[in-house]
Amino acid sequence: MSGGCFNSVPRRDRSVGLESGIHMPLIAKSGLSIRNTRRHIEGLEEEFAVAKAVIEARTRIRLTQAQLAERMKTTQSVIARLESGKGRPSTTTLRNLARATGTRVEIRLVPE
Repeated sequence: MSGGCFNSVPRRDRSVGLESGIHMPLIAKSGLSIRNTRRHIEGLEEEFAVAKAVIEARTRIRLTQAQLAERMKTTQSVIARLESGKGRPSTTTLRNLARATGTRVEIRLVPE
């Protein structure tokens, strides 16, 4: 993992002998393997990237969530959900967001 919203420092976990920035007892309680937990967290990076982009677009033009919602003809709770990373917006929602914030949607596929 690099950057993003995870500020943990890699450490050596004696119980499993792996370098990790993930709290190992938490993984044990979740029932997920270390590999699956890492995949899950890496998958969340994309969701949080969308959330970050929504927040940046809104704050750049100094709108509240309610004001942006009004421009998009939706509710403030929809905007809050987008900004929390809890939802995966459709391309239609992204186009409406872009129109409301004076931005454009750009989706790229890049090699891993």
